[in-house]
Order: sequence, then structure tokens, then C-alpha cells
Amino acid sequence: MIPQDFLDTLLDRVDIVDVVERYVPLKKAGANYQARCPFHNEKTPSFTVSPTKQFYHCFGCGAHGSAITFLMQHTGMGFVEAVKELAGRVGMTVPDDGSRSDPEDGRREQLYELMEMAAHFYKGELKSSEAAVAYLKNRGLTGETAARYGLGYAPDDWQGLARAVADYQDKALEETGLVIAGEAGKRYDRFRHRVMFPIRNERGKVIAFGGRVLDKGEPKYLNSPETPLFHKGRELYGLFEARRAIQAAGRVVVVEGYMDVVMLAQHGVENAVATLGTAVTSDQVERLLRLADAIVFAFDGDAAGRKAAWRALENSLPQVVDGKRLGFLFLPEGEDPDSFVRAQGRAAFEQLLDKAVPLSQFLLDEMGAKTDLNSPEGRVRLVKLTEPYLDQMRKAPLLARSLRRQLAAQSGMASREAGRDSARFTPGSRAASIPKRGGLLSPYRVVLQALIHKPERVAQLPAQLPADASPEAAALARAVALLRERPDSGNARQLVESFRDSPEQAVMEAAEAAVLIWEEVGHDVEADFLGALATLQEQAGRQQAKTLSHKRPSEMTPEEKARFLESLKAKKLSALAPTDAAPGQGDLTS
Repeated sequence: MIPQDFLDTLLDRVDIVDVVERYVPLKKAGANYQARCPFHNEKTPSFTVSPTKQFYHCFGCGAHGSAITFLMQHTGMGFVEAVKELAGRVGMTVPDDGSRSDPEDGRREQLYELMEMAAHFYKGELKSSEAAVAYLKNRGLTGETAARYGLGYAPDDWQGLARAVADYQDKALEETGLVIAGEAGKRYDRFRHRVMFPIRNERGKVIAFGGRVLDKGEPKYLNSPETPLFHKGRELYGLFEARRAIQAAGRVVVVEGYMDVVMLAQHGVENAVATLGTAVTSDQVERLLRLADAIVFAFDGDAAGRKAAWRALENSLPQVVDGKRLGFLFLPEGEDPDSFVRAQGRAAFEQLLDKAVPLSQFLLDEMGAKTDLNSPEGRVRLVKLTEPYLDQMRKAPLLARSLRRQLAAQSGMASREAGRDSARFTPGSRAASIPKRGGLLSPYRVVLQALIHKPERVAQLPAQLPADASPEAAALARAVALLRERPDSGNARQLVESFRDSPEQAVMEAAEAAVLIWEEVGHDVEADFLGALATLQEQAGRQQAKTLSHKRPSEMTPEEKARFLESLKAKKLSALAPTDAAPGQGDLTS
């Protein structure tokens, strides 16, 4: 594990403006820099880089982070790889504490090299396989498309890869999933007599393969297993090849098969990707929403296709963002994207895409089909079935609110029910799950933002904050603990970076993004901070007084008695003081 001190020093030496400008042209805009976001298609710049806070934020898609995060999101680098890249730029050496087996370093590069060797071998074998060439020609594939996607052929040979690698006994071949170790030490190729589809990461490196059998063998499609390079639930076939087309179109089409992707691309629909033999995952949806404003899931129109679409909807709900569009396309019976585009052409397919069923309609239609809306019981059941799904849409509070209103109208329930439900959320971007009180930011959020703006304000906070179950209260408590633990190294960038991969990361990123706006408009941070701090102190006093009021004076320590009296006087909470003393309970003020 890379020490936090090293990461702090590295980010202190790196200028995020210089890092971002190598990939994205920036223009000065007040105290910050702006550009059109590199993570999604947009006409008006909403991507902002702060040289003072050393972080970036897109107010369109929510992309956010430090120089390390930018390299990871923009180039597809892993965390360690991004750290080493930045360290090399400023002449620093990443320390090795001896606790890792170095899969991120030389070992990972060795695995990449083996995958590239295998891809080259399969590509060469395709030229000499009449059966494989005939299969692809019969499917309508051109040589140009096959070359673009690096298609190949795994020969019908138990150890065909032995001709491509120096040491067929190398355990790295098992790590990559290319070779299987059987009984009695026997080894054999995982892929045999299959058309091979290389799966690349966002940097274009081969990380896995999908193989389509050429005869009636099973399974028809075989994918690489999970490896140090490959995680099925995160990767998407064709994303590397389609990235520019996705950003240009502002829309991505998600299909189920490799041939769907390559044939759509051959016919001009170049913004398609495919899942890897599994249902669409939440991670995949999150990645795609960073690149595009719209996702269309294209499925067969049969029962299996609708089931797959429903799974995609379920896994998409936590990632849905207000302003983004998710739709579902059900192809005619017996058609898939491959067959449809070959028969009808690009224009006809894109017309279907334009008519995709919106996520909101698909959700309500499916829920309505499960109930009898002609009876009160059925209408109540509709609400009960649908609410759990709406509760997951925490990044899309406006859409969730609209759906609750539709649900109220469809079910005939009192508007009070819809109003109560919609009040759970308030408009916002990635911070939508952070509750606001009285239409304003909660004091926890205000204090948190003030700390990000100026971490030394932690010295003004009381020893104990009032208890609260909200995500922002948890984030504030952790931020305060971190700043008090490391007072000499606390700065805004380090503070937010320390929340990476934590449950409070989204809260911190949203709060940090708000600080950008504060700086642009000259907001009076100190006034808001002091006001919110006073509110929290009053809440803490109420909680403390209420707790201590249930104790007998004889049970209180001198410190507790003093705190109780102070809370009564300073916070005007005399109503909480015991009026009828129990036997033996004296007046605390005497």
C-alpha cells in the first residue's frame, strides 16, 4: 500500500492544471479554468479545474477528483499506475513497503504482454482457417471490420498456444485464463476451435477474450474468467473502439453480443458496446453515463430479452442522474441488432433507437402489469411495489419526484402521500442524497464545505458535534477526526482525497464542488460557517440537556452538572429542566 504521506507530498508537487492540459485545452475563467468535459458530450463548458484547491469537477456529469483521479478516469490507468506516472513527472520514486506482491507493476505488465502475444497468435491463425473465415463471411463481416476489432481464431488444438509463448508451463498463462491446469499436471488451452474477440480496456490493452464456437459445441460463447486484469462486471466489449463515437453522439447503445457490436459498427452505428455474458451492472452504467448523456439498452423482443432489460433497469437505478436519459429498445420478434441492421440498415436501426421506451415508462408499465388498478387493493399494491425502486434513484431526485407524482395519479392515492415521498429528495447533482432542511443546506453540510474551503477552521469546532444519522453528518465527523489527527498536513485536497472509496466519498465530492461556486461568486463563507456552527452547538446543547435531564443530581459528575446548567442558560432550554423533583432529587441550581 502506498503511504498516505507520499500521496500527500506527490499531490502537493503536481499542478493539476498542467496534468489536465496535456489532454484537455483549458481556458481561464476567473479564479479557475474551464473546458468542455472530456468525460461526456457537451456544447457548453461545465468542466472546471481549480488551481487553488487542486481538483476538477464537471457540473454536467459529476466527474470529480484530483490529478490521480483524472489520469485514472481519462486514460484508464489503475491507481498505482497513475501514481507512478505522476511521480515520474516530478522526479519522485514510489516507495515499496514490501507488503504487495507487485501485481500492479512488473507482474501486471507480464500479463499484458502474454495477452498481446495470444491476440497476435489468434489473429494470425484466422488467416489460415478456412472454417473461421467462411463463418465470418457468412455473417456478412468484412476484412476491414475484422481487423479493426482484432478478430482471430483459436485452433482446434489442445496446446495451440504453445507455439506462441516461450514457456507453456508459465503459471502466468493460468493467471490470464488462457490455459487451464487439469489433473496430473496436464495443461491445455481454454479456447479451442473458436472465433476470438479480444476484449480491451480503455487504454486499448487486451485484458480478456470472448470465443464463439464454430460447430455445435457448448457453450456457444466462452469468456475469459475473472483475472487480475479482467473483471466482467466492470468492463464492456467494444468500449475502447467506440469511445470517440459515443462522445460525439452523446449516446451509447448497449447490446448483448459481440457480433452485434461489430456488425453495427460496420453499418455505421459505431457507438455500441456489449456486456460480457452477464447482466448489465451498476458499475457499467456509471462508466457509460460519464461518457454519454443517453444510454439505450437494445434487447431481443422475447421473454428473455424483457427479463434482461428488467435486470438492466434494476442495476441502473442507483446510477440514474437527472438530465441523463436511459431507454429500452425491444427489437421485433426473431431479430437481434446484428440481423436487423444487416436487413434494414443504419437509418432504420437509429429510428428504433429514437423511439426507445424511457426508463420511467418501462418501470411504471412493468409495475402496473403486476397489479389490478381497478381495485383499491391493487392501486395500493402498485405503490408498494414501485416505491422501493424509486428509493434507489438518489442521484436523480427530480425524476424520482416526477415519477411519484405519476404514481399518485395512476394509483388515485391522496396527493399527501406523493408529497411526503417526494420530500425525501431535493434537486441537485451527485449531492442529491444529502438532505436539506427548510429548503436550505443542513448545518452539517455548510460546516463541511467551510472546512474544505479552509481546513484550519476545525479549531473553532466544539469537542463533540450533535449526533445525526445523515451521510453529511458522518462525513463531517470523519473529516473533523482526520484534521485533528493530522493538523500539520491538513489541506482541502488531502482531506477530500482521503475519502477515496469510502461511503462518504460522494458527499465530500459534492461539498467540494460547491466550494468552486463559492469562490466564483465571492460567497461570505465565514458568515455561513459561524451561523451553521451556532446551530450545531445549539443542537448539541439540546441533546446533552435532554440526556442529562433524565439523571438524578446525585448521578451526575461535577462536569455533567456544569454542562447541564450551561446548556440551560446558553441555549435557553429551561423547559427541559425537571419541574417536579423526585424524592431525594434536589435543585441543581442551589
